[in-house]
Amino acid sequence: MSEDNKAMVHRMVKAINADDMDVMDELFVPKLARPTKRSFTAFRAAFPDWRMEIAELVAEGTTVVGRFRCSGTNRGEFKGVPPTGKRMEVDEVYFLRVEDGKFVDFWALEDDLARMRQLGLIPSPEQPEKACST
Repeated sequence: MSEDNKAMVHRMVKAINADDMDVMDELFVPKLARPTKRSFTAFRAAFPDWRMEIAELVAEGTTVVGRFRCSGTNRGEFKGVPPTGKRMEVDEVYFLRVEDGKFVDFWALEDDLARMRQLGLIPSPEQPEKACST
């Protein structure tokens, strides 16, 4: 069962990288398929060259945990901010629970701080904030 659940994650990543969101209807229960598609579609709009790579997958029972390396260039609006044209590469961790061959629970942890710093939306510790002059 664990290998089948890992195969579902591989299929999800392949679909995301191919911008084939219809696969989410096959992988997720209906109440999760729609918001998952919406989230990945919005991300793809902000980062048209977005790629996910599986760094590690662990499966036990009905749970699969994946660590992913995600990258892309900000060419579209992201979280209400105009495109920066900058590239980002961050780690993400997903917890997915499987029942009857479908993902029934999906929880993600993303390194938004690193993403925002790489996009130049917040200063990094090496970049002191510009002083305001009045």
